[in-house]
Amino acid sequence: MKNIKDINIRNKKILIRVDFNVPMDNLGNITEDTRIRGVLPTINHALDEGAKIIICSHMGRPKGKRVDKFSLAPVAKRLSRLIDKEVKLAPDCIGNEVETMAADLDSGEILLLENLRFHPEEQANDPVFAERLAALAEIYINDAFAVAHRTHASVVGVVEFFDSCAAGFLLQKEMDYFHRSVSDPRRPLVAIVGGAKVSSKLGALRNLMDRVDKMIIGGAMANTFLAAMGYSVGKSKIEEDLINTAIELMEKARAKGVNFYLPVDCVVADRFDPKAEAMRTTAQEVPEDWMILDIGPATATLFSEALETAKTIIWNGPMGAFEMDAFSRGTMALVQRLASSHALTIVGGGDTDVAVHRAGESNNISYISTGGGAFLMLMEGKPLPGVEALKNC
Repeated sequence: MKNIKDINIRNKKILIRVDFNVPMDNLGNITEDTRIRGVLPTINHALDEGAKIIICSHMGRPKGKRVDKFSLAPVAKRLSRLIDKEVKLAPDCIGNEVETMAADLDSGEILLLENLRFHPEEQANDPVFAERLAALAEIYINDAFAVAHRTHASVVGVVEFFDSCAAGFLLQKEMDYFHRSVSDPRRPLVAIVGGAKVSSKLGALRNLMDRVDKMIIGGAMANTFLAAMGYSVGKSKIEEDLINTAIELMEKARAKGVNFYLPVDCVVADRFDPKAEAMRTTAQEVPEDWMILDIGPATATLFSEALETAKTIIWNGPMGAFEMDAFSRGTMALVQRLASSHALTIVGGGDTDVAVHRAGESNNISYISTGGGAFLMLMEGKPLPGVEALKNC
């Protein structure tokens, strides 16, 4: 896969696919701009080369219709402030007016197209829509790792209409770090997998079992494994249909010599509520009418000890309902442990990176991935459609 430095973009008109799907408050203000800052190296390189820059992105889930709250207008303002340069906002992403604005661009100018997902053809990977996007520029650059797992028009379909394509610096960096962490890691390699459901991470668990030296399971998905061991987990969420799968995974870990860690104690509550009554208990003694909402302090210590010798750590998914303060301790304890580790530490998945930022430890993690679904697909050992498209360009 070529990156933007491998091709000549001097004075050329380039279309850069980015992911500017940033969080906003109710007043339309951007509350966190990591995804915008992440693509600045690519944009600045293009500016240095005198390219005529057209940027496209999606925002939210407008379901193929124009929805004002999902406009990229606030993004245009923030990007303009970050690069200290005017960013023109197009009224749409295709159409005569957009084509005229693109044609009139001079070297070093930037045009941000309006939300791609205002058109249902984007997510349908419609070839006519893709061709109209491609007609705006001479060269295509994909710097949107977070949507590289999507077979969308601006990610996959558009590539067919360009003779010259490449990855931006962010996409290249994401792929390089993943390769270092999973394909060619320094060992011991430890995977921490959390979150709500075994079903959503099953492919990743199976693939990682062939690669890691240690596997740590937390979050609500650990409940299914505890139930598979014969423990009562009270009213905790479990996936009954995956109990046999959980047993198979634990047996596979044993057969492969993978050290497999589950919670030994937990924080339980009488209901899913920040004001719920909570207490600590061992994993074997969860009250019948209570639910597990976090790992306990003994588990946090156990998991931290398991990470002591790690040379590479990859983490996807929180240890509990960390959005509620009473049930955030386990996740935050692991954040602190990773932040103090000398290992290569890679965090992927939206919830996990939120926890890292909330703990103020983002500068102490080797790499925080910008993509949840794309990161998970790589963990499953599957190719990313957006990356494969670039390889074939």
